[in-house]
Amino acid sequence: MWVNNQLRCLVWVLLSGLSSMALAQSVAIPEMIKDGGGQQGFLPDFSYAGYANGERQPDTSQFTVIDVAKHNIMANDGLDDSQALIKLLEKVAKDDTPSILQFHAGRYIISSIIYFDRDNLVVRGAGSGNGGTEFYFPRPLIYAPDPPELKELRDYLVQLDKVQKEKANNIYLPFTQWAWSGGYFWTRKPGVRVKKYLDEYDQPIISLAKALSGKQGEHWITVSNTQNISTGQIIEVQWYNDQGENGPLLRELYQGKVDNVGSHHWSFDNLALSRQQVEVTAIKGDKIRIKAPLLNSIKANWKVNIAPWEHLQQLGFEHFHMNFAYAERIAHHVEQGFNGIYLTRVYNSWIDDVKITNADSGVLMEEVANLSLSNITTDGSKYAHYSVQMGGVHNVLVDNLRVENPVEHPLSFNTFATRSVYLNSEVFQKPVLDQHSGVNHQNLFDNIVAHVTLPPDQRQYPLFAGGGAGYWKPSHGAYNSFYNIRVDFSNGQNLSTPVLLNGMTDGPLARLFGISGNMPVKVEYGPDAHIEGVNVYYQDVPSLYKWQLANRLKQN
Repeated sequence: MWVNNQLRCLVWVLLSGLSSMALAQSVAIPEMIKDGGGQQGFLPDFSYAGYANGERQPDTSQFTVIDVAKHNIMANDGLDDSQALIKLLEKVAKDDTPSILQFHAGRYIISSIIYFDRDNLVVRGAGSGNGGTEFYFPRPLIYAPDPPELKELRDYLVQLDKVQKEKANNIYLPFTQWAWSGGYFWTRKPGVRVKKYLDEYDQPIISLAKALSGKQGEHWITVSNTQNISTGQIIEVQWYNDQGENGPLLRELYQGKVDNVGSHHWSFDNLALSRQQVEVTAIKGDKIRIKAPLLNSIKANWKVNIAPWEHLQQLGFEHFHMNFAYAERIAHHVEQGFNGIYLTRVYNSWIDDVKITNADSGVLMEEVANLSLSNITTDGSKYAHYSVQMGGVHNVLVDNLRVENPVEHPLSFNTFATRSVYLNSEVFQKPVLDQHSGVNHQNLFDNIVAHVTLPPDQRQYPLFAGGGAGYWKPSHGAYNSFYNIRVDFSNGQNLSTPVLLNGMTDGPLARLFGISGNMPVKVEYGPDAHIEGVNVYYQDVPSLYKWQLANRLKQN
């Protein structure tokens, strides 16, 4: 562990919009970032996260606008709009005209799952604030018919006897299918499995080619043949561990730094432990070039497959408020299904300007890539499971998320999250930068503000605590990163002892740059963390993602 304690250039300043929080400030850029991952060690290029790899914004100027009022979907009439909306979606599914479903200001009532299963479709309201568009959900998803897409999950919960046990609270209740899956607005590729839970649901692995060699961070992959691969195609690079608990892929993911690698890493032959959805940009002989840098290395004795990836694209959700009827929390993993948006099998899509109130989970994701989720607020008095959760994602950007409600995992990189970013986000209650096990790796928390109230008589806070089941430990793989993380302590300022920020013991080779607060802090982190700039805020380069993106675009 290397800690830069050069404080000669630090000054205390007040930054606007941060509750007058005094922060350490430095004009320097961290040495590892300046070095570009050379002598200082590998640093992922996070700049490819987001819609179109961050290179452009969605353009819907040529989309056809459909006024939903002309299809018997009326605001403020007190009637349930679910069936009328489903009927409209069945109609627009019959052609491929890029379309915007335009909702008016006022309240719409939804009580059925609304599936979105075609390309080039936008749900647009009149704004997420007062006087805008409100979707009101009077009851949870437990009262909706069981979705066929979650049958495998339901069988898994029963077969593995998944039960929440809290003796002190008299809780002995089975997990629900809504704890981490499903939502009222649900994107899907019909008939396509989203997530593996049970072997009996497995289908033969589809292969376009075998991947033979490639270097982490570079763009060229040598493959067995290119006959079934074309430029412009979106492929999925799949890394499998078929060599047991000491397989070389596990050494790649964890660099030999942890000894608590859970059994799910070697128990399923047909489970890809790491996946990368990416565009093929060139083919040359037996090599293909991919748009974004290779997530992991590829070696001759590894099982790495190039597969087709079925997905939707150009789906957008923007300018509305999702408001759920308040219901008391029952228990962790026993959520009733007040879930907002569930994104599955989408690419180059987005959410923008959405407020979500009193949800169990605001936004959930699985098997998605190249998404931009921006200007989202989750609020309400209900204790939630997730705000905007990233699981099964690659190159996803969540920008300007405000978590105002109490949440178990307010910012969370979950199972199979890779090369994704939380940017410019703020957590107002019990913040945790959660890394939820399950081979999540190479993810970035960037320019985050965490509002913390210290427990009485304590000078430490588990900001970096990681959740997840033991069979998916450790909490994260190599190179998860933190940049300009600022803590606003609401109490304890009259004490001179620094506050210890800790909570992570098993996540290896993390990169931490610029961890500071309105009081002095110390940082403890898991195996071989690179810690640079404690009590420093890098004001001249406030975002690592934006700095990397600007440099990449400048070079193109």
